[in-house]
Amino acid sequence: MINAVELKTAKLPKLVTELPGPKAKEIVDQDAKYISPSYTRPYPLVIKRAKGAMIEDVDGNIFLDFNAGVAVCSTGHSHPQIVEAIKKQVEDFIHICAADYYYPQLPALAEKLSRLAPGDHEKRVHFGNSGAEAVEGAVKLAMYTTRRPKLIAFFGAFHGRTMGALSLTASKARQRFGFGAQALDVTHIPYANCYRCPYNLTPETCGAMESKGPHCARVIEDILFKTTVPADECAAIVLEVIQGEGGYIVPPASFLQTIREIADRNGVLVIADEVQSGMGRTGKMFASGHFDFTPDILTSAKGIASGLPLSATIARADVMNWHPGAHASTFGGNPVAIAASLATIELLEDHLIENAAKMGNYLLEGFRALMNKHAIIGDVRGKGLMIGIELVKDRVTKEPHPEALARFETECFKRGLVTLGCGVSTIRLSPPLVIDQSQCDFALKTIDEALSAAVR
Repeated sequence: MINAVELKTAKLPKLVTELPGPKAKEIVDQDAKYISPSYTRPYPLVIKRAKGAMIEDVDGNIFLDFNAGVAVCSTGHSHPQIVEAIKKQVEDFIHICAADYYYPQLPALAEKLSRLAPGDHEKRVHFGNSGAEAVEGAVKLAMYTTRRPKLIAFFGAFHGRTMGALSLTASKARQRFGFGAQALDVTHIPYANCYRCPYNLTPETCGAMESKGPHCARVIEDILFKTTVPADECAAIVLEVIQGEGGYIVPPASFLQTIREIADRNGVLVIADEVQSGMGRTGKMFASGHFDFTPDILTSAKGIASGLPLSATIARADVMNWHPGAHASTFGGNPVAIAASLATIELLEDHLIENAAKMGNYLLEGFRALMNKHAIIGDVRGKGLMIGIELVKDRVTKEPHPEALARFETECFKRGLVTLGCGVSTIRLSPPLVIDQSQCDFALKTIDEALSAAVR
């Protein structure tokens, strides 16, 4: 059995049993009996403890984590500075409701987030517990401020599973099946997926390379505002700066900038969901920074507190001007989570954002080289350590290959690498921002082997 010291110093996987091991099998069986069947688990990884980028399972096997709890453990698992910040706060006090009482940690973190979020304008922050909560708050705020009932969102989007956020989510049919009519008045349109343009255009022919902007953005003003979503009834355009669950789709900068221009012309707010793409993951604090893009409202969660439940809705101060009691949360802004977030930001600004950019470039170069060997790779894309590898049956037809994705995930697991899919057939790589080059090299080698195994 692995001891704590050995796990702490481990850099690469070490497998000592068959997978899953005997203890893991017992827990998987118990889980099936008592846990909601709505959870999705691609393979039987049963975690005992984790440090940095390494995970130990209940049978003593060590894995390299290239998922980070779905982009949550930004500073790695149980970073000592995060643990120390949590311990110190727990010793002082664990909870007091931010909606009813004051404590210094709350404005301290809000000030930092206001400084870090895109835009030079004054901002205000509302704290919640999850990405879905942050999105719910952003939508409520937009509708309150504009007094308009309609929203525009995008196919492929994932904004959460609560009923309001679910109205915006349009990633997979199973996420919405069985829940009736959507709670919000949302119109979905295609996102700027240049690899799979729904209009059969290219960046050169769609306008993405010109000042007028891409067709997939212009359709809002050219069609929607003239037909089903009158501009004076539209509260906000809601988007992920880089789509996450939809397949790690990176848009051209002109797409976001054109949406900003359209919104400004029509008095519509722009909500940027940076729940997955924020907090250093892309090599900048927020992905918006790659595109010279400034939303009116921004949502943040996942990596914001290195694994503790916390989210933030960050908005222009003149927009977040609702009356007392309009929106609040009992646990939102919990002081222990805020302490973890303050320590997280310190680590991100110190070196981890820089490391995300460096290791991300290294991995992207390596994965693009693998395209020469594996015809199953249709596209490699990403920013920093938010990387997608799309698998296809044929590069000409671009037919997705979800069966290969499922086999690939299992093959990686068998070799000690933790990965997850997204979209229809895209490998999602979102490792902790602490990874080093030796771990990147192991991931490249393992993914090479797993791709070969997946198509046999």
